[in-house]
Amino acid sequence: MISSMLAEMTANPALGIIIFTLGGLAGAVFYLPFKKVKNWAWESYWLVYALFALLIVPGVLALATSPNAMAVLKSTPAHVLGYICLCGAAWGVGGLTWGLMIRYLGVGLGLALGCGLCSAAGTLIPRVINKEIGTLFEPGAGITSFIGVLVSIAGIVFVGLAGMSKENELPEEEKKKAVAEFNFKRGILVVLFSGLMSASLNFGLQGGPDIELKAQYGSESMVIKGLEQTAPAAMAAVSNGFYDEDKGFWVLPKTGAGERVTSKTWRGIPVLVVALLGGFAVNFLWCLFLNFKNKTTGDYTKKDATVAGNFLFAAIAGAIWCSQFICFKTGEPAMGPTAYVGWSVLMASAILFSSLLGVMLGEWKGTSGKTRGLLVLGLLLLVASSVVAGYSGYLSQPKTDTPAVQQTSAQ
Repeated sequence: MISSMLAEMTANPALGIIIFTLGGLAGAVFYLPFKKVKNWAWESYWLVYALFALLIVPGVLALATSPNAMAVLKSTPAHVLGYICLCGAAWGVGGLTWGLMIRYLGVGLGLALGCGLCSAAGTLIPRVINKEIGTLFEPGAGITSFIGVLVSIAGIVFVGLAGMSKENELPEEEKKKAVAEFNFKRGILVVLFSGLMSASLNFGLQGGPDIELKAQYGSESMVIKGLEQTAPAAMAAVSNGFYDEDKGFWVLPKTGAGERVTSKTWRGIPVLVVALLGGFAVNFLWCLFLNFKNKTTGDYTKKDATVAGNFLFAAIAGAIWCSQFICFKTGEPAMGPTAYVGWSVLMASAILFSSLLGVMLGEWKGTSGKTRGLLVLGLLLLVASSVVAGYSGYLSQPKTDTPAVQQTSAQ
């Protein structure tokens, strides 16, 4: 059993960065299927989208990849589940306004600025909450990962500067061609609210390390947060306790009768399900309220050939959206102790691809060389930030092949 655990502990930062990047791509293009939805109010297709993105897709995935998810969640204290769910609900409030960002700023600029603020807050605030901000300045992996985050933020700033430059130089009619309701001032106000609230999703996704460890090692496992150098008293008298460096917890594995554990790759899915459940509650109730308020409940049963297509495209949008956070949670184990940079890489990738998408959709047509130069510089910095983040993952790898479990047993 120990040998199989050790085999799963091997990190692969390059793979982690690739998975995060694929998640960013999904986050950039999820909105496109909505363009195929016809004769439905926003609240109607958004409700179908939320049903799939926040409930059906993560739920089905949990059933398929985490056989002990229910046992683990049942063993988790209510206040932990409540915190994760509440963070998801806060994200849900912010997420409702992402459509407004795209409405006022366009796909490229709207997602770039929103993801930018979300990236900075979502990456750094959890380190402050967990009193781990000092690890960002440790030599080697710590400072390198922090530099990667700063490079990412710099890239975001330059993309934002390109957007402001675009606003100043484009004639009004040219803006309207690409974005029918372009309004930079309104868009920025929405970005501030939505970006900060949306960052809370990562607070929830990082709020259940004990859930992830119990999913991997057994729902009855003992998990204690602490330092590797000092084993808890509960671990001193046993031979199979070990330190999980990725999460910073001591673990005493124990499974329930007949329990099948979750692989390390998928151990974050139960946490994802709880966080997205909070987001689903907010989105579902809000859309339902608008359905009754605007008398659009009939959208779902219209005698119209487009109804089936509307359900299909809204569902596809939801599945694509959810896949970005599936990538996020499955990419974390590959990063080892520097997994926290995943949020920054995910958002940077979404900005990169959304900006390129904006170029293809004509949102930057007619801009000056200066504006395009700022955009290119920003995108290059975003690419560089992913490279730096990946390198920090390699720096975090242990210098010897002696596993922590064997060291603990020898004591």
